[in-house]
This record gives sequence, C-alpha cells and structure tokens, in this order.
Amino acid sequence: MPRKRTLITNEFTQEQNTKQLVNENIKELGVSQVPEETTSNIHCLTIVGQIEGHLILPPQNKTTKYEHIIPQLVAVEQSSQIEGLLIILNTVGGDVEAGLAIAEIIDGLSKPTVSIVLGGGHSIGVPIAVAADYSFITHTATMTIHPIRLTGLVIGVPQTYEYLDKMQDRVVQFVEKHSKISQKDFRELMFRTGDLARDIGTVLVGKDAVNIGLIDELGSLSQAVNKLKELIKLKKTGGRPLQ
Repeated sequence: MPRKRTLITNEFTQEQNTKQLVNENIKELGVSQVPEETTSNIHCLTIVGQIEGHLILPPQNKTTKYEHIIPQLVAVEQSSQIEGLLIILNTVGGDVEAGLAIAEIIDGLSKPTVSIVLGGGHSIGVPIAVAADYSFITHTATMTIHPIRLTGLVIGVPQTYEYLDKMQDRVVQFVEKHSKISQKDFRELMFRTGDLARDIGTVLVGKDAVNIGLIDELGSLSQAVNKLKELIKLKKTGGRPLQ
C-alpha cells in the first residue's frame, strides 16, 4: 500500500508540474507547448531591443545586455559541437562601446558566422550586422545610419567633441573593413540631411542596404541558414569550392 500511494503521489506531482509548465508557456510565449530542442551544429544568437552597456536601462525597455552576449560568444568559440553561428538582429541600437565589443568578438570567431537583419538593425546594430562573414537583410527590414550622439547633459568642451569624433571614426572604419561600402559613402549617408525628421542621417530599407554594399544579400531565415551550412562545409574542405 505505501508503494502504491507513493506512485500515485508521484503521478499527481508530475501532472501538476506539467500543468504548471503549460501555464508558464502560455503566459510567457503564448503557446501551450514549446518545440523540443534538437542537437544542432548551429548556435542562434539573438540581439533584440536596445543594446545595454555600462548603464542599466529602465525595466520597461527591451534590452540585450552585453555581459550576457559576450560569454555566449566565448562558449561558441570553445564548443566542439557548435560549428557555426547565426546572428539574428532586431535592434534599435544602444551603447556604442558595448555594440563594438560584441562586433569585434563576432569578427574574431574562428567559426563561420552569418547575420540576418529582421525588422531593424539600427545605429550600432550596423557594425554587428556586418561583423559576420556574410550578412542578410529581409525586404522590409530597415537600418538607420546616423552620427554618434550622447543623451543627457553634455559638457560643451573641445575634448567632448574630440571623443565623439574618435568613437565615430572607430565605427566608420569597422564598417568599411567588414562591408563593401567606402568610408566616403558611409559618412555621406551618416550626415545626409532631410532623410530623418528633425535629425541627420539615412534610413535604408532592405534592398537599399544591399545596393550600396552595406549588406551582402537580400533574404530571409532559410537563405541565411543555408548560407551558414555552406560556409561550414567550405571550412571543412579547407576552403576548397564545394562539389
């Protein structure tokens, strides 16, 4: 009898846990069941909302914290099971130094990387998008290119502007190195007037980002995954063309 009672108790507990999991999935994800993860040689990294750097943003902001992203990238580099990285971006930008740090680590990975801009890859999201070995953007996605700005109180001294100029140069040089756009063209887009209300800069939509050489190709998720698989196979063959 005690054993039977224990089995009934365990079944009841398991049923309660299942119901709790279903309720959590509905609350957090809007579905009753989450697809089970399968073993994959591709790691998906999502960068969404605002990239949070040295300052903590308000709790109502959707943020990507760079101290969460960097350990993931280190783990991808060290993992023997992961052979490629897929970066999905839908970001409004954020902290410049944090964004550049993420971009530099992506660029420094020894494993093939592919990025895809969904929705938006604005501001400091641009260097992150081009840091991958190959980049995609969907037809409706946009990318905003504008000068570096500071929010809040800015002390109007020459050193402040020199600091902004040097930081801006870092962004421009990184983008030029990792895409087909020239510094001259990128700066022209950055300081163009009339394209943004009450501001200076340029908004690029899908094919425009490809036409100017900022992004490699127009495409969606399936194209990005297939390209990453192609790069993985290419690396395995020692860089020789695929048969």
